[in-house]
Amino acid sequence: MKKLTILLAFLGLALVTGCTAWLGAGSVLKAVLSIGFVGFGATILAQLAVDAILGVAWHAACREIGLGHLTMARMVRDAAATCLPFSQLGGILIGIRATGADASPRTGGRSIDWPEAASANIVDLTTEVLGQIVFVLIAVVFLVAHQQSSPFAKPVIIGTLLLALGIGGFIWTQQHGGTILKRMARGLSRNIATQWHSAMLSSADTLQQKLDEVWSHPGRIAEAAIAHLLAWIGSAAAIWVGYYFLGAHLSLTGAIAIEGVACGIMSVSFLVPAGLGVQEAAYIALGSAFGIDPSVSLGLSLLRRGRDLVIGIPVLLLWQASEVRRLRGNPRATAPEDGPYPASERSR
Repeated sequence: MKKLTILLAFLGLALVTGCTAWLGAGSVLKAVLSIGFVGFGATILAQLAVDAILGVAWHAACREIGLGHLTMARMVRDAAATCLPFSQLGGILIGIRATGADASPRTGGRSIDWPEAASANIVDLTTEVLGQIVFVLIAVVFLVAHQQSSPFAKPVIIGTLLLALGIGGFIWTQQHGGTILKRMARGLSRNIATQWHSAMLSSADTLQQKLDEVWSHPGRIAEAAIAHLLAWIGSAAAIWVGYYFLGAHLSLTGAIAIEGVACGIMSVSFLVPAGLGVQEAAYIALGSAFGIDPSVSLGLSLLRRGRDLVIGIPVLLLWQASEVRRLRGNPRATAPEDGPYPASERSR
């Protein structure tokens, strides 16, 4: 998996380089520079507004955790997926770590252990995909209304239906997967110490309990999915802002069509780190359907990556600083509570 991710990253980088060479590096650089500091600042502010909506969406499903803490954890998860050389799966693992925390006012005055952090991330990803499915279907409708013979319509619709089936099975697993989790824990811990075996079984039970607690409030799940849909529309609005400052004439419905279909395409390539190459190709092809010069669409994609770095790197640095403070305040924070040795022996 690691080798495949590295290979896909290099292929994506080669595709971006090839697109830049094909369109002309000078024209792409001109498009990027034409946005100016004001335009680039506007795209950053638009994305921060979307991040705030994402925090609200997560809090709608997991109200026991503070809004500020969830918003920051979501930004860390996204930053890890876009700025670090991992696939989105690595970003999810870092997001779970960022969600867990010791007792503090921002977490509602209580500690968040890893089963609760994992369940919160699982539910947030689920509601995000539910909102994404509706958003992609709306985008396809707008794309077909603009270009009835679009080659992207059928593949994206088929992919979206498959995604809907997949998320349906994922939801069923979350609600009825207690036995599956326990079987996995038994299999993984069969050949290790008894203390670790018991700890993994207990963690599986706790994780399922946390998932059951969240899914016992279907109204909250619906609110979270609707909020995520609004966030997806907000991401399209951020793309519209970028195109506006690049001098491209595009309606909001056109921006929704481009962003929604591009998201549908990139969801298939989740193993590619940050969708490197896939995002650029999608923007170029979809932008051309709306009469936008390919160099402008490539410039927009590069600006989007620059925006993600400007937001993501400071977020990761702040998170790392908080992790350092957490470890200094609690030297045993990196050690599991139930390890293979008694506490007296672990301290040696």
